[in-house]
Amino acid sequence: MFKKLMLGVLAIGLIAASCDDDDDNVPVVNAGEISGGPFEFDVDGEADMVTGITLNATNAIGENSTWIVTDDVGMILGLPPTIEAVEGVNFDDAGAGTCLIWYARYNGAVTGLEMGMNANDVEGEFDLSNSITVLRNQVANAGSIAGGPFEFDVDGEPDMVTGITLDDTNAFGENSTWIVTDDQGMILGLPETLAAVEGVNFDDAGAGTCLIWYARYNGMVTGLEMGMNANDVTGEFDLSNAITVVRNQVVNAGKITGGPFTTTVDGTPDMVSGIELDDTNAFGTNSTWVITDDALNILGLPPTLADVENVNFDDAGPGTCLIWYLRYEDGLQGLAMGMNAGDLQGDFDLSNSIEVVRECGMTEAGTLSGGPFTFTVDGTPDMVSGIMLDATGASGTNSSWIITDDQGMILGLPETLAAVEGVDFDEAGVGVCLIWYIRYEAGLKGLEMGMNANELEGCFDLSNSITVNRE
Repeated sequence: MFKKLMLGVLAIGLIAASCDDDDDNVPVVNAGEISGGPFEFDVDGEADMVTGITLNATNAIGENSTWIVTDDVGMILGLPPTIEAVEGVNFDDAGAGTCLIWYARYNGAVTGLEMGMNANDVEGEFDLSNSITVLRNQVANAGSIAGGPFEFDVDGEPDMVTGITLDDTNAFGENSTWIVTDDQGMILGLPETLAAVEGVNFDDAGAGTCLIWYARYNGMVTGLEMGMNANDVTGEFDLSNAITVVRNQVVNAGKITGGPFTTTVDGTPDMVSGIELDDTNAFGTNSTWVITDDALNILGLPPTLADVENVNFDDAGPGTCLIWYLRYEDGLQGLAMGMNAGDLQGDFDLSNSIEVVRECGMTEAGTLSGGPFTFTVDGTPDMVSGIMLDATGASGTNSSWIITDDQGMILGLPETLAAVEGVDFDEAGVGVCLIWYIRYEAGLKGLEMGMNANELEGCFDLSNSITVNRE
């Protein structure tokens, strides 16, 4: 290259000399000498500028001057007017190859001194200095990626990244892959495509930090495999910037399976069975099982699954129970019988719930006969007698006699018929009393003095009533 250019300059000088017989008046052009470099850069997307170039113009002659940047065959790539402009050129933009920097002096008009032409073909009174070489090596370059950072809770629910983009404008390398590492560079995965990256469930990795990278490389590299460290990969290999994925460990109760269960409130013990806990992703220092009603009022706190399966749900009477598993950290407030699970405060997590529906069994109070009775309120004791209970077909674990007024207000709960026939109705004053017999199962609500028999809740049956008139 140098030889060809210098031959061209020599030819130009000879032509100029032959055009004027007066050697003393022949214009002479001389570009002088430049020093600095040579320079060598990697084409990697990072700006590469030359520095420290100097011009020795002691013997330089020529009305006009410019700097010239060519490729290695003389093709003019740029004409920076000053040395400052030369040192502002980003050679990384030119890609791989070799550039030559020249200084030129010339008189008048010259032809061919323009972008896209070849410096070997410039014609006129023109001289080039020596050249400075700028070697641009093409290395693997991964480009840059954007998106995130991402932050997820490790809670058993899938967590995927989205919206990642790759800017491969300056990327170079025969082969490529995506890499997922931990925060120390350990390679956890090598998804081949961006779609594969966005299909990774980061919840499966547990608590910690992941880094997502894009890599480009040439030929064979060593260490690019699962379980190795990305910092130790050797060969023509480049990693992009990283995108962070933070995985926070939160309290997680896991999942429970089994049921739902339906039982009959009939005095026979009803236990659940076959419940299973999947605590693969469960986390939390403390744990317990929780039994609530369908309004989340806490009815029981069995510590183990075995204790849950030992609970007699028949005792709760008719209604719906919910079984939960709870994981929590110290300081949880509201975890007590009679409180509401919806009001828990602290660091905790409840699993899904399993439903236990408790339906009323058959209760039959039977039939009463006797009376009606009419008494005079006169200070003389008045007792009923001759009442009979036909309990054929009667059912219900528990029983009682009930005395109400004519509005259903409960005035007494004698346990036996003998106790009923021992009641002095004269003491009740003028009015009407009703005598009833009741059969019921556990969990009956409202069966107490001062309550109304019309508002009883649970599994029960009332017999017919016998009237006692007090005149």
